[in-house]
Amino acid sequence: MPLHLTFVTSAKRHADLPDTPCEVAFVGRSNVGKSSLINALANQRQLAKVSNTPGRTQLLNLFRLSTGGTVVDLPGYGFAKVPGRERAGWRAMIEGYLLEREGLELVLVLVDGEIGPTKLDVQMLDWLRASEVPHTVVATKLDKVRPSKLATRRKQLAAGCSLAEGDIMWASAAKGTGIEAMQRHLIALLTPSS
Repeated sequence: MPLHLTFVTSAKRHADLPDTPCEVAFVGRSNVGKSSLINALANQRQLAKVSNTPGRTQLLNLFRLSTGGTVVDLPGYGFAKVPGRERAGWRAMIEGYLLEREGLELVLVLVDGEIGPTKLDVQMLDWLRASEVPHTVVATKLDKVRPSKLATRRKQLAAGCSLAEGDIMWASAAKGTGIEAMQRHLIALLTPSS
């Protein structure tokens, strides 16, 4: 069941986003496939802007679900070709959002399933744990992992994230693998209790 998402607004500060009863945020390094995954979950090709150039998402982009809950696509961390001062501003924007956003239920930390967690991914996970922000790791690009290497990759990725294998969700936006399970999970989280 696709998430019926509608783009609402973009903002530089979480204080400029509309209030929400419940929200899930997508975070990950540049080029990990956040926008592609949001599009796959919504079954819409152009909902979140996808680019071949890393770092195109530079604002907090908010989408509303038909249930009233919201999804936020955060700027990617990593090798975006922007000035260092601007990247530092993104960090403050992301940290402020993650620590202060009312209604934030869960942060989905996207990690490239083909290459595993980078140093920046591990830093993000450590920071989320230290800040007690609820989060789940989603391994993207499952279609890029050879079937013969999948069992080993699952073990390595879990170990790299300091998690059990069963604590990681795997998905492929390109092939649709794992999308239905994520849709069900997000609909449950993003349906406000009356």
